[in-house]
Amino acid sequence: MPHYRIAQAASLLGVSDDTVRRWLDSGRLRVSSTSGPSTIDGAELAAHAQEIATAPELGRPVAESARNRFTGLVTRVIKDSVMAQVDMQCGPFRVVSLMSAEAATELQLEPGVLAVASVKSTHVVVEVPADR
Repeated sequence: MPHYRIAQAASLLGVSDDTVRRWLDSGRLRVSSTSGPSTIDGAELAAHAQEIATAPELGRPVAESARNRFTGLVTRVIKDSVMAQVDMQCGPFRVVSLMSAEAATELQLEPGVLAVASVKSTHVVVEVPADR
């Protein structure tokens, strides 16, 4: 199971390091390491990301992009023998990808894993950063 340091968790949630520390102090998040740098369990971080997600008020768009990349945490993976549904929380946005079960297994996707959803038209491609 992946674990994230405070700065990584803050970046993924779009908050400051101090906010994550306050959440740890208040019990909203739990420290998963007992020695060394403080880390947070990836699955717990993904659940918290879903809890605090709110869509921003964007107003009228000035311009649109045909290609978007969303960095976030995998929150759910449902696999059968052929296909997989991968849900991600990317800041305030939920992104869902349908892919082969083989691809989800090769990418080792599970709740809490850091991934990038690359969106082109109606297709969502999930990437896993090399330095996760």
